[in-house]
Amino acid sequence: MENLKQYQLNKNILCIDLKSFYASVECVLRGLDPFKTPLVVADRERSNGSIVLAVTPFLKDRGVPSRCRVYELPQDDDIIFARPQMAKYLEYSAKVIGVYLDFISEDDLYVYSIDEAFLDLTGYLDYYKKTDVEIAEDILNEIYNRLGLTATAGVGPNMLMAKLAMDIEAKKSPTNISKWTYDDIEEHLWPVTPLSKMWGIGSRMEEHLNKLGLRKIGDIAKYSRASLKRRFGVLGEELWFHTNGIDMSLIKDKDKLSRKPKSYGISQVLFKDYNATNILTIIREMVDDVTRRLRLTKKRTKTITLSIGYSRGYEDGFSRQTTLEQSTSSTSIIYKTCLELFDIYYDNYPIRQVGISLSNLTDSNTYQYSLFEDADALEKEQQLEATIDEIKFRYGNNSVLRATSEEEHSTVKARNKQIGGHHV
Repeated sequence: MENLKQYQLNKNILCIDLKSFYASVECVLRGLDPFKTPLVVADRERSNGSIVLAVTPFLKDRGVPSRCRVYELPQDDDIIFARPQMAKYLEYSAKVIGVYLDFISEDDLYVYSIDEAFLDLTGYLDYYKKTDVEIAEDILNEIYNRLGLTATAGVGPNMLMAKLAMDIEAKKSPTNISKWTYDDIEEHLWPVTPLSKMWGIGSRMEEHLNKLGLRKIGDIAKYSRASLKRRFGVLGEELWFHTNGIDMSLIKDKDKLSRKPKSYGISQVLFKDYNATNILTIIREMVDDVTRRLRLTKKRTKTITLSIGYSRGYEDGFSRQTTLEQSTSSTSIIYKTCLELFDIYYDNYPIRQVGISLSNLTDSNTYQYSLFEDADALEKEQQLEATIDEIKFRYGNNSVLRATSEEEHSTVKARNKQIGGHHV
């Protein structure tokens, strides 16, 4: 076999997966243990053929697949059906990302999906005076203590091996953590069968490989790299590398695939015409919503855009933006800026659409107050907003509302119910 050392990376990569994420969130909301509760996330009111989005580890251990149809579930009266709440799952996901960012920089984080992420710990071992496994333990404990969610983690010298260590071993480990090095490939990866158990090999590729007599991962690793490339092209060569534990990608190389938002926005079409007085309530409610999303992901904004659409038969409306000297996540500052834009550009026509967008985002780790800002007042506002954020996170978006939400022209309660802002 040719020398593989030239291809090897030696990083400290951590791959974290939130266990049965949707179902676990639903259990947390109900004060239940997902490892002792038969709960599925599915809307059975639609039909018996509705897709089950997730099941608890309790049901998985009893052979219930995580993806199936409602009619395929066991006939068990004890099963709890939870209607999907995607907005709530996204909110929990943002909170988990917040935990990651308490340990590492955003540059060393790659969010792979709503429940999975890669963290490059290489530059943090000396800083924390801990091993990669010890840091992984700290992160998993923090996720559980703060959010009640159980996670599994794989540690490896590259993203691929961290992912394989997590998928193949960590999910069965009593500590929920597994670490692989290049020396572990032959013992831990090569015996794996069927081939589709390895990340990146689907059922169709497995069929093609089986026809070549390749049944175990090690069979592929020992096969001719050139032959695999001739038969399957670049994918075949990549498969040979992967089965030998080789992955040349770095987290920083994943920026083009990253799901990091470049802006946060919210818009709505109103059910009736609004005037300059009652539209202020709508703008205030929307600012509350979008700034909360800023804070959840530890961001500040410098550029604020307000869009107003008029009723049919009038002009189109306007979309104007302004850039602040200081980045901010303050609800009061952003609301005041929106009002200034409204006062300048509004033409006294009936309003049917409103949109607010926050862009030019920066991290919220550091902030330098200007001479013209009241630092004490802003700090008190931040503390209040953090408290309200936490209450809404635990008890739903409708648990804390402004008094204006009781006014006839308020839309916040209706919007929150539509996006899963209230749970039972």
